[in-house]
Amino acid sequence: MVIRDLAEQILERPDAVLQMEKIQTALADEKRRRHEFREWITENVKAEFINGQTVIHSPVKRRHWKVTDLLSRILSVYVSLKKLGAVGTEKVMIALTRNDYEPDLCFFSKEKSDLFEDEQVLFPAPDFVVEILSQKKTAAVDRDTKRTDYALHGVREYWIVDPVKRRIEQYILPTKGTAYFPAKVHQYGETVESVAIPGFDIPVQAIFEEEANLATLNKLMQA
Repeated sequence: MVIRDLAEQILERPDAVLQMEKIQTALADEKRRRHEFREWITENVKAEFINGQTVIHSPVKRRHWKVTDLLSRILSVYVSLKKLGAVGTEKVMIALTRNDYEPDLCFFSKEKSDLFEDEQVLFPAPDFVVEILSQKKTAAVDRDTKRTDYALHGVREYWIVDPVKRRIEQYILPTKGTAYFPAKVHQYGETVESVAIPGFDIPVQAIFEEEANLATLNKLMQA
């Protein structure tokens, strides 16, 4: 594992204690800034705290929020009908060990969501997360930092949706694993079946087109 290898490299150095002190000081300062971030952020701001830095997101393009709306609609209805848990969108703050994220869409199993309180603002790692690509800069974070972090914190399934290429990258976490299997790429016209959400099996176009979305929604409601 990379984490173990890094620790071994530090311990092999004669200045290992000094290096650890530097890391501890840096992490203490980061903890302070993370607290300031949580005090600063409001419902009107789309921002995340990633590796010690506050990342403020620009307004999204229409195709981005259209995908969010269509996928949120079909997923929320399905999860509600099946009483599987809770679906969160946009402003749900996921607090992991080091970072705070606001994913485009996430799902919590009933076991987790039943413990949530109405005034709660920070939430644990979900079972399922969706990030919708928008800018090149955020796309790199979605595919690298977030993918690694979500896997390390046990997010069972992670989708990266590309609104331009109209496809879904599906990452699945192996049992007791800490890194996702290589992505399964589902193209427009194909079907994607969730692992974390039992029975959630939809055509890819259902998250890009209104007509396909409504047809799929109707099918799920009748099942």
